[in-house]
Amino acid sequence: MKKHAPATLRNRDAILAILRHELPEWGTVLEVASGSGEHAVYFAKQMPQLAWQPSDPDPEAVASIDAYRAEYNGVNLREPVLLDAALPDWPVTHADAIICANMAHISPWAATMGLIEHGAGLLGEGEPLILYGPYFEDSVDPATSNLEFDRSLKSRDHCWGIRRIEDVDLVAQRHGLTRTARHEMPANNLMLVYRSA
Repeated sequence: MKKHAPATLRNRDAILAILRHELPEWGTVLEVASGSGEHAVYFAKQMPQLAWQPSDPDPEAVASIDAYRAEYNGVNLREPVLLDAALPDWPVTHADAIICANMAHISPWAATMGLIEHGAGLLGEGEPLILYGPYFEDSVDPATSNLEFDRSLKSRDHCWGIRRIEDVDLVAQRHGLTRTARHEMPANNLMLVYRSA
């Protein structure tokens, strides 16, 4: 029942370092597209003062998260919920921060637009929406590995692909969010942070 995503072991500490800087000291963090649940358990353990709310649109992923949660000794990891970022009805009504890792490029663009729209509605002034993954930038030459990855993604599903930061910024601006940080990460990934003014 438990799934394993090898990348989570490689990137979790680099992501954690940024989260410690960008997340609020207290409150509830909604993780959208939690996947296997390995990140959720690790981050909840490392930041016990925060309540961690995992979610995923895939019932098998939710089952995996639940299996990891059953082995977790802390009290700050909430029961996972089914949540499709592209759909209008979210089962979560409040969050003090939102993080979404590695979803934008392996889902339709509507999922990223939904994430930003609904995320902006959940978050209060200054609270962060944090995105992690590969992104293209108009002013930065793309890494060869990211170009190859993008071609591979589009060959699997024409709705997938690495997104342009400028496109994400425009959607965010339409919903009152401004990018306040861009963190370079290992393996040609980025962490983007958006907040309302």
